[in-house]
Amino acid sequence: MRARLILVLNTLVICSLLALGVPLATSIVRQHQDALFQDRLDDTTRFASIAAGAPLGASSDIGAELTRYHDVYGVAAAVVDRQHSTLVTTAGYPGNDAAGVRAGLRQAFAGRHSANSDTIWPWEHGPLVVTAPVTRNGDVVGAVVTVSPTGRMRAAVTGDWSVLAAVEAVAVLLFLALAHLLATWILRPVRALDAVTHTIATGRLDARVAGASGPPELRRLTTSFNEMVQKVEATMERQRAFVADASHQLRNPLSAVMLRLEGLALSLPPGSEEEIKDLRHEAERLTRVLDDLLELALAEEGGATVETIDLAVLVDERVTAWQVVADARAIEVRRKWAGPVLGAADPTGLGSAFDAVIDNALKFSPEGSAVTVELAEVGDDVEIRVTDEGSGLPPEELARIGDRFWRSPGHQNVDGSGLGLSVARTLLEASGGRLEIAAADGAGLRVTMAVPAVGA
Repeated sequence: MRARLILVLNTLVICSLLALGVPLATSIVRQHQDALFQDRLDDTTRFASIAAGAPLGASSDIGAELTRYHDVYGVAAAVVDRQHSTLVTTAGYPGNDAAGVRAGLRQAFAGRHSANSDTIWPWEHGPLVVTAPVTRNGDVVGAVVTVSPTGRMRAAVTGDWSVLAAVEAVAVLLFLALAHLLATWILRPVRALDAVTHTIATGRLDARVAGASGPPELRRLTTSFNEMVQKVEATMERQRAFVADASHQLRNPLSAVMLRLEGLALSLPPGSEEEIKDLRHEAERLTRVLDDLLELALAEEGGATVETIDLAVLVDERVTAWQVVADARAIEVRRKWAGPVLGAADPTGLGSAFDAVIDNALKFSPEGSAVTVELAEVGDDVEIRVTDEGSGLPPEELARIGDRFWRSPGHQNVDGSGLGLSVARTLLEASGGRLEIAAADGAGLRVTMAVPAVGA
């Protein structure tokens, strides 16, 4: 954004400098040309007055004057009569048929001096042609023509243009530095907001934008942003506290209900065992839901301690701990990794997230199948992939997996609260990781837990 702002500011100043520089450059050309033209017009008029004092054909005085003039200034000249015959000429005179000379003679025979109309630019090499009429008794009897080289004038214009270009280049560089400072000052609050927003997106709601600076509008935006984040943090904290307190408070009544249920079971007549079993199952399921709610509230509370750990050791320990559950269902757990794999994560949070993922995989895998656990570096991340061989989910349900309390209609008979993967995702995001769920090749699901690799 800063580069675009600097580009806009410099485009405006370059356009402004061009709008000022082009007319100034044109004025420089006209100034030099006017000075040269006026000098040549004065000389040509003087020669015309000399030529008017004697018959044109016998004007030896004008011939000597024009020759000396050519020798000193290098300007070619000629005296032409009304029949376009050249009566007196000097070296270098291009002839009466030259374009500039022909137009000047027309003006002179009409009784007018040459007009300084056409601009001679530095890249043009044509001479400056000036004519003056020779009059006697009010009649035009001839004309004096001077043809001046313009090399010196064009060199002077080029020199002045170089100075002008250098001044404008220095002005552009100075404004570029000023635009850089101005853009930095304007966008400093925006960069601070961007950094804090990214930090908040990773789960750190205690981040704030410090030291408001920049334009007043952005300072007010910074203050409003901090106030908004503070209110959001307070709201989420109240929500987490409510969930945690509700989970704790419901445990005691639930424990009392379970005790009374056991006491009631002792006094019921024979044949009531099935009803008591169903009631126990529902009570146990309610206990698991309360435990998951409490774990989710603690996970959302944050406070993850990120450190460098060997993920291969952590995953191996957790797989070993779940091997008993896998053996009970005759499920093979395949381990696919080699050597130590270092990553940046919270060991406790990552271990709990992995427990939730592998529990889900073992729960929905059929007996005699396999669950594959892979560990590998992919780009800047380390990925832990858990793939089962269950029945999987259709695409419309796959998009909802991981939502709180959501369970597939086809798996309602499997124990669970629908919070396991939600807890895993929250724990991973608290330490800068992520959770991805996709269909596995063939059948089943592939759950990927990604954490930053060390040094990424």
